[in-house]
Formats: sequence, C-alpha cells, structure tokens
Amino acid sequence: MSMAAMRMMHQDPDEVKGAKLERSLVRRVGTFARPYRVQLIGFVLMIAAGAGLALVPPLLFRTIIDTALPQKDTALLVRLAVVVVAAAVAGAVVQLLERRWSARIGEGLIYDLRKALFDHVQRMPMQFFTRSQTGALVSRLNNDVIGAQRALTGTLGTVVSNVITLGATLVAMIALDWRITIVAVLLLPLFLIPSKRVGRKLQGMTRDAMQLNAGMNAQMTERFGVAGAQLVKLFGDHDRETSEFGDKAGQVRDIGIRTAMYSRFFLVMMGLVGAIGTAAVYLLGGLQVIDGAITIGTLVALTALVVRIYDPLTSLTNARVDVMSAFVSFERVFEVLDSPNPVADLTDARALPPPSGRITFEHVSFRYPAAGEGTIASLESGAPEVDLPGGPPVVLHDVSLDIAPGSTVALVGPSGAGKSTLVSLIPRLYDVTSGSVQVDGADVRDVSQASLRRAIGVVSQDPHLFHATVGENLRYARPDATDAELRRACAHARVLDVIERLPNGFDTMVGERGYRLSGGEKQRLAIARMLLKDPAIVILDEATSSLDTENEAAVQAALAEALDGRTAVVIAHRLSTITGADQIVVLDHGRVVQTGRHHELLEQGGLYADLYRVLVGAESV
Repeated sequence: MSMAAMRMMHQDPDEVKGAKLERSLVRRVGTFARPYRVQLIGFVLMIAAGAGLALVPPLLFRTIIDTALPQKDTALLVRLAVVVVAAAVAGAVVQLLERRWSARIGEGLIYDLRKALFDHVQRMPMQFFTRSQTGALVSRLNNDVIGAQRALTGTLGTVVSNVITLGATLVAMIALDWRITIVAVLLLPLFLIPSKRVGRKLQGMTRDAMQLNAGMNAQMTERFGVAGAQLVKLFGDHDRETSEFGDKAGQVRDIGIRTAMYSRFFLVMMGLVGAIGTAAVYLLGGLQVIDGAITIGTLVALTALVVRIYDPLTSLTNARVDVMSAFVSFERVFEVLDSPNPVADLTDARALPPPSGRITFEHVSFRYPAAGEGTIASLESGAPEVDLPGGPPVVLHDVSLDIAPGSTVALVGPSGAGKSTLVSLIPRLYDVTSGSVQVDGADVRDVSQASLRRAIGVVSQDPHLFHATVGENLRYARPDATDAELRRACAHARVLDVIERLPNGFDTMVGERGYRLSGGEKQRLAIARMLLKDPAIVILDEATSSLDTENEAAVQAALAEALDGRTAVVIAHRLSTITGADQIVVLDHGRVVQTGRHHELLEQGGLYADLYRVLVGAESV
C-alpha cells in the first residue's frame, strides 16, 4: 500500500474541518524541536538531495537513447552507465542519512516528551490520579507522544519531500516538453476522485476497527489481571467469557477482511490510473516523436518522470488535513504538560531540617478540590463531575491539634469522620483550605515536598507493592540500603521468616500488586519498608487491620520498639492500638469532639465511650 493510502486510512478530515494551526502551537513545537535544528536541516537537505538524484537516471537514459546508442559511442555509454550507478549509490547513501537523522530527531523527541510528561504527571496532586482514567493517561505517554513525533518527522517530512519531489520533477518535465507535462497534470482528477471516496470509506472502517480492538483489548486487560481472573473463576462462566471474546474477535476479523479488500481495490484503481497516465504520455509523446517534435529519449525520460508526480500531487491535496491531524497529538500532549499543579513547591521553598517530629494543626479546615481543579476533563471517564452549589462540602472544620515529638496519637471516629483526610494533610497530599499544618513550626507549604516526605513514613490499610522483587520493593524507600539493613528491618517487622521461605528469598517476584503474598504478609512488608526509610514521623492507617491476633501481637511489639522516639499518628479500630496511645483524638463529621488518654475519655463518656463499647463487643466475639 502506498504512503498516501496509509495516511488516508488514519485521518479523519471531519475532526479537523475548520480548524486552524495556531501560531502559539507551532512555536511550542519549535521549542521542543530546537535542540534538533541541526539534524532537521540535515534531514531536509537529504530530502532535497534525494529528489535531485532521482532525476538523474531518466535524464541520462535520454542521452543514452538519443546519443550514445545512435552514434555507437561505447565510451559514452560506459560513462553514462557508471554515472547512473553512482547516482543510485549516492541515492542509497542519502536515504540512509535521511533515515538516520529522522530516527535521531524522532526518538529524541519521544524521549523528551515522555520524560517531560512523566515528570509533570508524577508531581500532580492526588485529585489528578483519583479522577483520571489510567488507560487514557498511559495513552498520552505512548500513542500521543508517538503521534507528535510522527507529526515532526513523518507528516512534515512527507510534505516537504512531496513538495521538493513534485517541484523538481515538474521543472524537469517542463524542460523536456511542456505540452506532455500539462496532459499529465490534467489526469490528476482521475487519482483524486477514487482516492477521496475510497479514503473516506477506509477512514470509517479504520475507526470502527480501532474501537472494536479497544473493546477486545479491554476485555483481555480486565480478565487477565489477577483480581479479574479471580472474579471470573469465582462468579463467571469460562464458556460465556470465551463466547463474548469470540464475538469481539470475530468483528475484528470481519472488518479486517473488508479493510483489506478496500485497500486492494484502492491500489488496483491507482495502478489502472497510473497505467492510463503512462499510456497517455506514450500516445501523445509517440505522436510527437513521429512528427519529429521530440526524440525517443525524451519520451522515455518523460514516461519515467510522470509516475513521480501522481503520488506527491495526491498527497499534497490532503496536506492540510495531514498537518492538522498530526498536530492534534501535540495539542493533547501539551494539554497534560500545561495542566496546573495546585500542590506545587514555592519558588523559594526551603528544605525541612532534620525534624524532631512535632506536628501542629492550627484551625485547619479542608474541602476536596473542585471538579475542574488539578484535573483534565479529557482524561476522566464517564459523565463529567459537577460540583454542588456552593462548591465541594467541607470535610474538616477548624481542627487544632498539637502532637508532641515522640508521642503516639490515635485517631478514632466513625467511618467518614475525616481521619484519613486529616493524616493526608501531613505529607501534603492535599493542601488545607484554611489554617495551616506545621512540622516543627514550619508550614508544610513553605518547605519542599521532597524534604517533607523524606521525614515521613506511611503504612496504609492496603499497601501497594510493585510487580518487582521483594528486595526492590523494600529498597524503593531507600535505594542504597544494604542487605543487612533489609534483613534488620524485616526482622523488626516480623516478616523475615516469611521472606526466607520464599523460593528466591529477597529476589522473589511478588507478582502484580503483591498477590503472591497474603494480606498480613504484605502489610508486614510495608512496615519493613517504612522502618527501612527511618522517618521521624510515622503514619499508620489501619496498618494492622489484616493481621490475625498472633501476627498482630508480633507486629505491635515490633512497632513499639521501632516507633520509640518517633512521632506516630495512628488510625486504628483495634483496642490494643488505641488504649496504648499517649493521646486519643476523637473525630466526628470532620470536627475534633474529644481528646485525652483512654481512661480520661472513658470517664467523660460521649462518642469515645460509645465507640469503645462497640469495639469491646466486636473483639470479644
């Protein structure tokens, strides 16, 4: 299939109809292309050189036929043959150089865009990730980045190549015979009519094929994940799943057959039109040869050149659609790069000194960000989120707390009271709406996030493990940790014996999301990771919820030793965690309703006493 046909299959003129190429977008693209300007110049020069060298053989064939053969000049024939071979060799070298520069520009641009996107995305606030569809976000880093690269080295390179090739070929043909050149150009509609009609049909079929493939891939992705595979085995029907997948795969098969037939029909038509064009040139040129207006060599040269103008002319008629479609990828990439980050470091943010661990909440109120804040609508799935009148509801109301260095504070309260939200403000996963959160007297918004988070270790209710080895998951918190330090942290977390029983010890792959480990083992591994980090402040969000009584007792003993001298903020529903805390903070509907030690709060009565009675009843069952 020709390049023109391939482009027609993947373009959608309706999507760019009436669109304009903004100068700001072109300048922005130029900013990313600037480091490659030398290679771009070389790229364009090689395109021009290749177009010029392609004209050499037809013109030399003319001399061979009109001069060398009639005069039986063997020496001239040999010299011309050598020049033809030399032009072919030079053309091959030029093509290699052109491809080399194209590859360097394209791959370099992909690297720059991907790195910039990855850096920007990973610094975005949590609301960005909670609202963005992961697949759509990954697509920006893959498909759209590659599309942007093709816009620079593919589409624009093709347009430049077609312009140069067409211009050079037309000049050569006009110099040989302007009348035959006009006839050849007048045959262009015979190319354009089938190109546009078949091209539009192929566009629709290609879009349908992409959607069908996406549906088939979505089913595979969901079913082949660990959680999806388990759900199918427990609740699904393998025959039904295979039947549904077969239906999707059958639709992909059928549209693939139709696409192949239309593509072949397009190529056959283009071959027929090309044959008509060549025949017309031979007919008109042959008549002129008979009349003595041109030579046989000129006719042969014109015939060789005429086939070089149809594909560029056909392609250039769609040049605007080509360019606009290609720049859509740049727009989608820049949409992510330009998304504002409301939780960013100040320009003069300072590093947090080694903290003693005092945490202060001063009149903190918080509401989650509005629907359009820190997110991109095109990355969200489903109907766009709409804020309630007056904005998102307030989650925390005028919370003031002072947590002393080295103390353990337990946060208790009913579900939805705001416990997890409160602790998420300490490492600055979100910014307060009003008031301030301070670590050792420094507002967390005034220090760098990197230095703040180095001082904080978190063990969540559902700890995440990467699809990597046990050792790599542990060293994520501290890449330079030695094997001895890994073993010591695991011993404190009471998980060393579990690791040693694994097939390859610390080199064992834990599987996707750590599914090769039980819930309790994953949490103990997460605790070991936290201990390896050696933070001054520790946040435990239901860190022992998945442990049985025996394991919990072991981990609690390890935590008691490991947390000595550190500030710990613990969200827990278990009595063993709550009763031993230096301070208990009771939250209800985002407000602090009680504070004190265990026996003090029991004497006061109220919400804590009610919660305690529920916990006693639950744990005695």
